[in-house]
Amino acid sequence: MLQIGGLVVLFACVFGGFVMSGGSLGVLIDAAPHEILTILGAAMAGLLIAGSMFSLKRIGGDLSKIIAGPKWKPPDYRDLLCLLFLLTKTMKMKGLIALEAHIEHPGESSIFKRFPNIAKDHFALAFICDTLRMMTMSLEDPHQVEAAMEKQLDKHHNEALISANALQTMADGLPALGIVAAVLGVIKTMGAITEPPAILGQMIGSALVGTFMGVFLAYGIVGPMGQRLRAIVDEEALFYHVIRDILVAHLHGNAAQVSVEIGRGSVPSVAQPTFQELEEALDNIPPDHG
Repeated sequence: MLQIGGLVVLFACVFGGFVMSGGSLGVLIDAAPHEILTILGAAMAGLLIAGSMFSLKRIGGDLSKIIAGPKWKPPDYRDLLCLLFLLTKTMKMKGLIALEAHIEHPGESSIFKRFPNIAKDHFALAFICDTLRMMTMSLEDPHQVEAAMEKQLDKHHNEALISANALQTMADGLPALGIVAAVLGVIKTMGAITEPPAILGQMIGSALVGTFMGVFLAYGIVGPMGQRLRAIVDEEALFYHVIRDILVAHLHGNAAQVSVEIGRGSVPSVAQPTFQELEEALDNIPPDHG
């Protein structure tokens, strides 16, 4: 809702200030449809030329995040800490062999089933299971495991930033495309140079709307959308960093509760449970229903 409020303020201040200074919205309203078609049409065409089906599908799916925000909420972080507590505790008490059934078939795992939001996230599930699988293959050097996890995190993060980067690239190009639209308007005006000054003035004003629209869309809408999406991707990435920190802490020989406490320190402040809240969550982990 904050983003919708920002758009309302943006339009109210820009166009309200224009009207208060004596400007007429008539010229803008008349010119806006074809100028927006030229500018946004060219921007979308550039996106198609530079992109791929994978990136275009990703962009379409990610736009809703701008309003919805990060998908991981405070309860999800508590669930993650509880899940990793159960996994590391099982490893400590029963050994890595006891985890094989859980990591080979996580959809049937009595541990993962208790935390459905995490189990539905393909990357989180694969990230946990693949790392534990490495441990079962006797790769127990914390530094090697951490390096392998970092590579997975970097790849996932770069792919998650495709939409934000595309929006930022579009924002960078919109002012230039606005100039293109304005130049086309000037060409049209020069073709009607014999018209009376009043008509020529209106045509020149209409052409300048192209420059205005390019800059307005770039710095008022598309650019901020790209920055918002980047911030969301960066925040969501912290969820997976918690997984890394806890599993690496476990490999360093820490007790399950200590490993989870280390992971709690990596949780974003807005979602971070207190020590007491974590203790309560661990004491109230949903029971195994078989």
